[in-house]
Amino acid sequence: MASQRALLPRSTPAASGMSSLAIGALLDRLEARSVECHSLMVVRQGHVVAEGWWAPYTAERPHLLYSLTKSFTSVAVGLAIADGLLSLDDRVVDVLPDHVPADISEQGSRITVHHLLSMTAGHLTDSLAEAWEIEPDDLVKGFLRLPFAAAEGTRHTYDNSTTFVLARMVERVTGRGLPEFLDERLLKPMGVDHAEWDRVKSGAAFGFHGLHLTTEAIAAFGELLRRGGVWGDRRLVPRDWLELATSRHTETLQIEDWSPNPDALCGYGYQFWMSRHGYRGAGAFGQLCVVVPSHGLVVAVTGAVTEEEAVLDPLWECLLPGVDQPESAQEDEMLAKRLRQLSLPPVPGSAEPGRSADATLDASAEGSALPGGTVVTIDPVDDGGWLVRFESLLDVEVGHGNWRESSPLGRPVVAAGAWQGDTFVADLYLVTTPHRVRLIIDAKTRTGAATWSTVPLTGPDLVLHLRSPLMTRPDVA
Repeated sequence: MASQRALLPRSTPAASGMSSLAIGALLDRLEARSVECHSLMVVRQGHVVAEGWWAPYTAERPHLLYSLTKSFTSVAVGLAIADGLLSLDDRVVDVLPDHVPADISEQGSRITVHHLLSMTAGHLTDSLAEAWEIEPDDLVKGFLRLPFAAAEGTRHTYDNSTTFVLARMVERVTGRGLPEFLDERLLKPMGVDHAEWDRVKSGAAFGFHGLHLTTEAIAAFGELLRRGGVWGDRRLVPRDWLELATSRHTETLQIEDWSPNPDALCGYGYQFWMSRHGYRGAGAFGQLCVVVPSHGLVVAVTGAVTEEEAVLDPLWECLLPGVDQPESAQEDEMLAKRLRQLSLPPVPGSAEPGRSADATLDASAEGSALPGGTVVTIDPVDDGGWLVRFESLLDVEVGHGNWRESSPLGRPVVAAGAWQGDTFVADLYLVTTPHRVRLIIDAKTRTGAATWSTVPLTGPDLVLHLRSPLMTRPDVA
């Protein structure tokens, strides 16, 4: 894949006043806690001082941001407000009158842009699944139809539907699709020339999820925020909007089924989370854009992390103490060498050239990625590795001791595997997402399983996630 031009200048930790040992300690902590990171970029005073990708993830590859997408939607709202097309007091019922249910409640008719941005509309739980269930073709209408249990503006509830509604409001007042609007006003002026968007069944961008960007584009977005909306010699976003969006508007409560995390209790802005230090845009499984203005610091992270604090705690405990504590050029080079060698562990085992196998998948295991009864065949190829065929659904190339890439349905899969006795094991990384599938085939019993390491929030169907763009109505988010 062709490399993209750099969005941010490079420097060394020492030249930018950062401790390379502190960055190394951050890596040590992540490794000790078995945190699966896919990329890390540390920016100090506008310069990239550390960057690394855990193979098979690479610098030029866009990565699914999940709910970090919400922060980009917030900027789109701010741009529409700056253009005089929208205001914080505008009501959903006035901007989207064709999506208003006939039996809308009084509170539903009062919901404004401010309530949506701060997620204080009054639902007690995330309304997404229920709203889509009662209105499969109109999430805005479903959101407004659901009863509100708390008065608007009084209680924060993490609610994906609010961002979907905001996206539709931006599109209505600008006359542009959300991706096209952000491309024109934000991403392309920054030099981000490749952004992918997953979409709902109708073709509209989710708004609350679904944006794919490179790690550097995430870091550049954070740096734009830190600079107050200025990029180069151009103001792209009004400073007062970014100050408003990244300020605390409501307290936050412990969310059911979320792990306890001190940073999740620091309050919420306008589609940004407040943190113990600075603020952040955050997506499921550890997609983070952390901005700490007091330290001139931006950190971008992608990964497959089940608990956000597993990344945030090391940032505060290892990285922050290294600000304004530079070391020698020798320490910087040792860190750079370590960052160049990052890799996720490939499957151990032997190649056993010439050995084939076939099996039938059992889908009873939790997180199964393919239907039960799917026949899998494993055949060695001349240049090493294997071709794994899942009936007529897809073919995947698998390397031994190296990563091998294929794009059976549009999106890439990078895979490595090995024989472990009579068992064939392969990891299939969907490298534009946080997710991978582990394939285990028992050659003796001719049975197998293909299970997700972390099940995508838009459902377990592997075939769906290999198509570009992904188009679905999510079950959960």
